[in-house]
Amino acid sequence: MAHKRIQKELDYLQKNPSALCTAGPVGEDLFHWQGTIKGPPDSPYSGGTFFLKIHFPPDYPFKPPKVNFQTKVYHPNINSNGSICSDHFNILKDQWNPALTISKVLHLICSLLTDPVPDCPLVPEISRIYQDKRSRYEETARAWTQKYAMGMCFSRHKFSWIVKFWLIF
Repeated sequence: MAHKRIQKELDYLQKNPSALCTAGPVGEDLFHWQGTIKGPPDSPYSGGTFFLKIHFPPDYPFKPPKVNFQTKVYHPNINSNGSICSDHFNILKDQWNPALTISKVLHLICSLLTDPVPDCPLVPEISRIYQDKRSRYEETARAWTQKYAMGMCFSRHKFSWIVKFWLIF
């Protein structure tokens, strides 16, 4: 069941590409994907490309996929391990519904970049800055985006050898 559903979602993503997010298998393993999210234009993440690691469990879609950022993000609902959490964005845990798709999950993550949920933070200090000093939050988020999500900062990602190979020639 999981294999068929994951393949169906992959087919959908290939036939209906999104301007903000992409995802697909890493190699031949249909259960391990790499995702990307473009920083939304109306956010301090604009211009950045954020990589995500997606793992589908064997009982998908009855259990949610595990989705973690691989790119560092300055955000109250995303911690240093790339975990994503907020009580209002709990679809990757308690509020998972088999009708949800990875495409919908990626778009919800995009909306979380635009509209953080500071009342239910994973990183309380960033949440306090977001609530009390919004301009400082946005400045720091833009700086992290420039440092970690723009240009040739791919050394921590699975495709780093490709970038290094291209730079040689």
